[in-house]
Formats: sequence, structure tokens, C-alpha cells
Amino acid sequence: MSPGDTELLLAAQDLLARVWVSGRHEVATALRTADGRVHTGVHVEGSCRRSSVCAEGVALGTARGTSTAGEPLSVVSVVSVQIKPAGRFRIIAPCGVCRELISDYCPDATVWVTTVEGDEPVPLRALDLLPEKSRRQW
Repeated sequence: MSPGDTELLLAAQDLLARVWVSGRHEVATALRTADGRVHTGVHVEGSCRRSSVCAEGVALGTARGTSTAGEPLSVVSVVSVQIKPAGRFRIIAPCGVCRELISDYCPDATVWVTTVEGDEPVPLRALDLLPEKSRRQW
């Protein structure tokens, strides 16, 4: 993991350590835009599961909110974390909806995930998280 991506990991872990509440705020995301800015978001669980908002979507919305109208959202790297048993942070892969969202807005972004084979995080291109994805014209 590059120093820049390690900075994202630490930002996501810091955010989650500050706001974690079991069943309410269990995932945090940090992402970097092409201009070098870091944006974060935390998962917001609703009483009706469908009303919940993932950390990745919150972070993307925050990044979008700081850019100029008409300017494309250019995200270069994304890291999401969750606290696992024994209080250990773990990098997690975005859910299917967030994979769609990230790949819609920044298909070439690096998304860090932990694979089934091991605990070491690996970088994947956002679009590669969704093989055979249908592409929408914006």
C-alpha cells in the first residue's frame, strides 16, 4: 500500500474509532480525489434497512459536494474499514450497490479490498469489481 493509500486507511480508521456504534455506524470510508483532497464518510444505519446509507456513498457525496458543477468527480483511491471481533480494523470490499456507485463515477479508481485468501489488502480497479457491468451514458 502506498503512503497515500496508507493515509486513507488511517483516516478511515480514525473516523470509525471516533464514531463507531454497534448496529449504527460500523463502516468508515476514506477516498482521495485527483486534486489530492481526502474525503471521508461513515455508514449510517436506518431502522428500516433500505433507509441505510453506506460509508462509500457518504464519502462520494462529500467529495461531489466540494467540487464545481459540471466538473467530473475524479476519485483515485478508496479504502473502507470495519471493526471486526477483538477490536481489530479490517479493510472490507464495498457492497454490490457501492461497487456500482464507485464504478459509475470513477471506474478507474483503485479500491482496496481484503480477499478470501488472506488478510493482506489488494488494490483492484473499481470497474473490475463488477465483471460485465452495464455502462450508463451520463
